[in-house]
Amino acid sequence: MQDANLLFNLKKFMDDELYEYTVQKLAEFQKLCFEEFDQRAAHTDREGQPKLIRYDKFGNDVSEVWLNEGYKKTIADTYETGIVGYLHKNIPELNRKANYHYSYALGYLLSQVESGFYCPVTLTMATAYLIDEYGDEELKAKFLPHVISTGDVELYEGATFLTERQGGSDVGANETKAVRNVSGYRLYGEKYFASNAGACKVAAVLARIEGAPAGTKGLSLFLVPWKKEDGTSNQIHIRRLKDKLGVRAVPSAEVELNGAEAYLIGDPSRGFYYMMEALNLSRICNAIASAGIMRRAYIEAKGYADQRTAFGKRLTESPMIQETLCKMAVRQEIQTSACFELIQLFEKVMREKESTDEEKVLTRLFIALLKAKTAEEAIEFSHEAIEMHGGNGYIEDFVTPRLLRDSQVLTVWEGTANILGLEVLRLIQKHDVHLTFLGWMRKNACGSSAVNNGIRELQDLLAFLEKQKEEGWNVHAKKLSVLMCDLLLSAIALKDAHTGDQRKQAIADVWLEDCWNKSYKDEKMLAIKYYDLIVESKGSALNAYI
Repeated sequence: MQDANLLFNLKKFMDDELYEYTVQKLAEFQKLCFEEFDQRAAHTDREGQPKLIRYDKFGNDVSEVWLNEGYKKTIADTYETGIVGYLHKNIPELNRKANYHYSYALGYLLSQVESGFYCPVTLTMATAYLIDEYGDEELKAKFLPHVISTGDVELYEGATFLTERQGGSDVGANETKAVRNVSGYRLYGEKYFASNAGACKVAAVLARIEGAPAGTKGLSLFLVPWKKEDGTSNQIHIRRLKDKLGVRAVPSAEVELNGAEAYLIGDPSRGFYYMMEALNLSRICNAIASAGIMRRAYIEAKGYADQRTAFGKRLTESPMIQETLCKMAVRQEIQTSACFELIQLFEKVMREKESTDEEKVLTRLFIALLKAKTAEEAIEFSHEAIEMHGGNGYIEDFVTPRLLRDSQVLTVWEGTANILGLEVLRLIQKHDVHLTFLGWMRKNACGSSAVNNGIRELQDLLAFLEKQKEEGWNVHAKKLSVLMCDLLLSAIALKDAHTGDQRKQAIADVWLEDCWNKSYKDEKMLAIKYYDLIVESKGSALNAYI
């Protein structure tokens, strides 16, 4: 296991027993990822994309999706790690469940080689959570063992079908209806971006029971099997698979529900609330996938620069290249640390009854801030890796074009920056999360003058917005989110530096100077000064984690 920063973060949030088990499993999984999954992913991306088999030889609509054999092997290998299962059942060797750090660490490695497949894993995580948390005992007994399978029983991958053509992010405009009958419910309608369609065995679907009110309050949540128990169609038809820019491993479809049998999950008036809980889980997956792509892009850029010579020198001898690589390392590590800090808070909110209301809204805030930031950074890192390779970076023989294609969707999946900005506004206006956040910052800023100046800037902006109408708040939503995220990441950098590690202190110094000293004149040139320590890890105590 060669990622010292990942191990550094896991060590903070795991007891010794779980940490030792996790390190072993990560080493095994990393080997699989880079020796097997990566080659399969390249094949899936280019020649082995999912294909729709709409009709059988008799002309019957079967709406099946063909997946290549290598991709199906990746599916089996990944779920056997317990990336989903061990969140809900005991690890046999330890006789205990894993925490979310375990699952997300595996996802972080997976997304470095096959971020497309991390989408179905995410959807299966969300489906398992919804069944386990809100399903009745009969529903759990029937479906949960399959959704959390680690190879012991047949695997049922999951999916979550929300989006409809007329609604998009406005889920309250959804029109899919649920009609009650003697045996349960049947669903009628269409879902326009149904990821993992045809590959999933069950899907969590939002629909409106006849007579329910309009808007999100009238939406109920249902579990819909892709096929009936006898193997025949459950009246779910795929109109077409989307021809996507990237993440081609996951089949995304337009799906028609023509009377599909469905099982109600939980309170019929709470369907949207349940799905939003699952969405928060998925947004963390999105941030982890972004951090993973950032890591792979950095590895590729660094590896190429190490061996490439130009004008008689290796690229890494150039101060410009050194600055680029150093700042990439700084940004990637701080944002990865921030994600795992968020996961710790998420773990408490999701699993511990004593979590406070302040912790719950702070979790939602951190999710919104980091999902938006990391998604944009994944694109930027992929661009930097391509530029580091020059013309080779644009050639499909290298992984860099796929990284760029796959990263682009992360700004859209689970909510765009605009949607996340509106989430931040809601948290401020309904829950006073800005006051909770300011309290958290004062506790974690470690007396930094630069960060204290940022806190004052945030207070000034909030004071200005308090006098504005809704239009003014909307105009500043993303600006406000960016400032709050900069503060959050600065606090994380300082917390890591507070461990006493010389390299983490250098990372914090570079981040704070770059974030808060907005000048074209770089008198300190810290990225060059600390290049050997940060990029080459010379003299870093973190090497002990490897």
